[in-house]
Amino acid sequence: MSKTSPAPIYVVSGGTGIAGNNLVQALLIQYPENKIPVEIIGRVTTEDEVFDIIMKAKADNGLIAHTMVNPELRHKINELGAEFKVRVIDLMGELANYLDDTLDVEPMVHPGLYREINHQYFDRIDSIEFTLSQDDGMSPARLRNAEIILTGVSRAGKTPLSVYLAMYGWKVANVPLVPGVQPPDELFEVDPNRVFGLHIGANQLIAHRQKRIASWDNHHVESYVDQRAVREEIRKAMFIFDRGGFTVINVSNKPIESTANEILSYMSKRFSYRGRKLVSPYSGPVEPGQE
Repeated sequence: MSKTSPAPIYVVSGGTGIAGNNLVQALLIQYPENKIPVEIIGRVTTEDEVFDIIMKAKADNGLIAHTMVNPELRHKINELGAEFKVRVIDLMGELANYLDDTLDVEPMVHPGLYREINHQYFDRIDSIEFTLSQDDGMSPARLRNAEIILTGVSRAGKTPLSVYLAMYGWKVANVPLVPGVQPPDELFEVDPNRVFGLHIGANQLIAHRQKRIASWDNHHVESYVDQRAVREEIRKAMFIFDRGGFTVINVSNKPIESTANEILSYMSKRFSYRGRKLVSPYSGPVEPGQE
């Protein structure tokens, strides 16, 4: 490590480390351009792992901030930190000790319990993050991890529909169909029962596009709103939907809620549910968080 590089902070946890990292980041944001590296080390369950972390921090002259709920491991990381002169900040210790002394109840000592109890909230956050990362055809290699895939021409409403579905906990990807550009091969390799082609009437599509280009500086966009070109673009999109065996959803003059309900109705008929797991005979189980 360079002498000019700031010492790292290791956020250590028996769970995901999200809670500890959020606290550390909330403090670091108060120091603009601090450039302090933060590394999350989660799922720590043994004393050997604790020892390795202490050695790593000692070698880097780093600081450890931990949220260990297991009292033995919490004690061990604090003890080894003192022994090897590694700065350790126990983010849980004082509060945990207070609760142990005050409450006449044995703690469950179960890392990640808060996340498990609030899994629907965290599923929704994971879904939104996934969906935003897959917007507008980004990372086609990850299409197989999507629960729902939307495809269609520009301004057919793919992004707002994706985000709407994500708000209800669905991992959604959307793939734009651009004139002169071949769709990614991955679009035809995933389960077609999960892929929905958004069809929209030419007049409504042109109206959406005219609103879009009003703020553009480039005025050479005649084909983007040309009646004949737009109809040909829609025709080719329908050909792609047919080629892939995708379900066509007509979104013309339809509120986003109705389109979402229509898609979810198809999903409920096609897949068996075990909690939030979706099982497809085509692609095998797809589970939230599997990326």
